[in-house]
Amino acid sequence: MSACTVIGLGEAGSIYATALVEAGHTVTGYDPVAPTTPTGVTRANTAAEAVLHADIVLVLTGAAAAQPVAAECLPAMKPGSCYADMTSSSPSDMADIATTTSLAAFADIAILGPVPLHGAKTPLMISGPGARSAAALFGTLGAPAEVVGGPPGAAMAHKLLRSVLMKGLASVVVEAVEAGRAAGLEDWIRDQIAAQLAGDGHAVIDRLVTGTKKHALRRSQEMQATHAFLDDLGVDAEMTAASAAAMQRIASAAAPVHAA
Repeated sequence: MSACTVIGLGEAGSIYATALVEAGHTVTGYDPVAPTTPTGVTRANTAAEAVLHADIVLVLTGAAAAQPVAAECLPAMKPGSCYADMTSSSPSDMADIATTTSLAAFADIAILGPVPLHGAKTPLMISGPGARSAAALFGTLGAPAEVVGGPPGAAMAHKLLRSVLMKGLASVVVEAVEAGRAAGLEDWIRDQIAAQLAGDGHAVIDRLVTGTKKHALRRSQEMQATHAFLDDLGVDAEMTAASAAAMQRIASAAAPVHAA
């Protein structure tokens, strides 16, 4: 069993931390704002303290925090350890983070599904020098983990290409359902959408509508990273940009209003 550290004890981080404890690993956690600590997890006072003796570190913060977290954690890690970035940072940001001076092997991990739905068994794609170490750890949790060739950022490149479809589709479905509701034709538009989707179409619609509203801010940030990636590739990305803007609007509309 491994000494594991989870940086970021929000929804996904807590799920992985709990699963690691249940699998018999020793788990240390760090989060400057999360109000609770999962059962069995030892909470550190700083990120650097949390990673000091870790065999592997899982970073489950927002993408905006990925570089400062890496700057604090990577130099403090021991030889032979693994630093696994599970944020939605762009491929170029992953490559930059991997250049941080450290004795740890870097892995970038793309999460290929909603962790609240699939838990610690959510499929993963992993690249970078630490990929096989990370894949072995997730194997103890029963998670399908595909190791892909290429430098750090290669796994995220695969995910962001997939995001062109999945997040774009989610934005279109939300807009269509909202328009159908406003027109008094929601049932009809749902039937039209369901006819175009494989499998249990109505369940897919509900998941996209509910999930997009709940996670709109994070998904907007992911689509901004996707847009930057497509720009790097020289690909026109009007729908990707539109999806990012739409999800930002959804997030703003869902934000609680505080009385003055």
